[in-house]
Amino acid sequence: MSELKKGIICVLGATGYVGGRLVPQLLEKGWTVRAVGRSSAKLRNRPYSFHENCEIAEADLFNRESLENVLEGCCCVYYLVHSMQPGSSDFAEKDRLAAQNTVLAAEQAGVERLIYLGGIIPDDPNISHHLKSRAEVGEILSSGSIPCTVLRAAVILGSGSASFEILRYLVDRLPVMITPHWVRTESQPISIRDVLFYLTGCLDHPETVGENYDIGGPYIETYERLFRIYQQEAGLRKRLIIPVPFISPRLSSYWLGLVSPVPVSLATPLVLGLRNRVVCKDFRIRQIMPCELTDCRTAIRRALNKVQQEVVDTCWSDAGTLDTPEWATCGDAGYSGGTVYHSAYRIKLQGSSARLWEKIVSIGGDEGWYCCDSLWSLRGWLDKLVGGVGLRRGRRSPDEIKIGDALDFWRVLDVQQGERLLLLAEMKLPGEALLEFSLENTLAGDTELTMTARFLPRGLGGIFYWWAVYPLHSVVFKGMARSLAERSGSRIMEGPELLKGPAPRCRIPGTKGRA
Repeated sequence: MSELKKGIICVLGATGYVGGRLVPQLLEKGWTVRAVGRSSAKLRNRPYSFHENCEIAEADLFNRESLENVLEGCCCVYYLVHSMQPGSSDFAEKDRLAAQNTVLAAEQAGVERLIYLGGIIPDDPNISHHLKSRAEVGEILSSGSIPCTVLRAAVILGSGSASFEILRYLVDRLPVMITPHWVRTESQPISIRDVLFYLTGCLDHPETVGENYDIGGPYIETYERLFRIYQQEAGLRKRLIIPVPFISPRLSSYWLGLVSPVPVSLATPLVLGLRNRVVCKDFRIRQIMPCELTDCRTAIRRALNKVQQEVVDTCWSDAGTLDTPEWATCGDAGYSGGTVYHSAYRIKLQGSSARLWEKIVSIGGDEGWYCCDSLWSLRGWLDKLVGGVGLRRGRRSPDEIKIGDALDFWRVLDVQQGERLLLLAEMKLPGEALLEFSLENTLAGDTELTMTARFLPRGLGGIFYWWAVYPLHSVVFKGMARSLAERSGSRIMEGPELLKGPAPRCRIPGTKGRA
């Protein structure tokens, strides 16, 4: 096949960990890129969205018609989509359907080629459900009339990657690690830089069309060795690692979920995959695209530097869903099918809102929640115990916040500079919850801050939950309001006080969807 013409390159999964880094590299190489996700609002908050050669498009991979629309005019499609998200009951079935729809839509749109990043498949009949699904997606994408290039990687190391975050939290927090035997399983990790090098390089090498390649770093490592490398690069005291035979993979995943930011629902399929030896068997791509591959020590050092400098470009949690609850538009019981409870507190502060806004958008993560941090931590631990995301996801940046960002156990639904921050709860709840911070300037030049919690309960359990935590709202919200005033250097003029009557109007962002 001849070299690809300079047309539109479509990236499906542009808000994900790899996709969010691939788009700017393709733009830098001179390609016109159509970045596609399930929320255009989330995509427009990415730095690359302002590039003159970047197009933003919204599509649902489970809706073939929407896919056909965004693939129209594209010469190549990168498939970087994975349905293994918290709360996903059967990610393999969802991935199967999404891949099938992509093939049919791409054929209808006249796409010339597909490029897919999957996982290395071991020579083992007992591979994990996760690895089987990754292999199946590659087979589906390759089954149509459009040639598909499949790149297969094992562990990807980079700041913000799920693999690196698991490694970081385990070694940072556990001076003694009682581990299952998988700690001595061999893998061939690859740096995110090298992954992006191969992904972008496929466009310049027509001989890669329709081929399958394993991609990996220069060395085969055990997970125990990765722990040791991280420990040394982070300057930590030597960790004691004790492999034992009686810890099952499922028990390991629960333990991993407790000590790392990765929820149990994601940790379980990942840990089950650690039993399999995943190393490269095919090295042809190294001759096609020669480069100096990054060793694990260098990859970990670079990732640590990024974390310490607080310049993590994308994070594994970026790919979380962005669902605006229908009932939030705005709490009409007849429309939502139930009563929406609310609790709102207001405080009036002297002067401009600029400094106050800075403190609001810095909330969470290492900064904490400005009041009752022990209660927030307890809620995070309880969430972890029942398989939720907990507080440890933190935030991607300490002072920058964008639509779609994970923020502890919340997801950012809307950000309106200097006016409003809207968060959707992603902790385990018997219902759905929103938390809103809104600022309003008065005619006298002062600022009113309103904090509103909204909750749609599911059944009696949800109603009981709301009234059980309701008394805490007074303590938490009033404390947060006073702390925000103090930290922003603003003098309190009125409040904080409970607002009685109907909830303040909820201004839902115009774009609805998931990313």
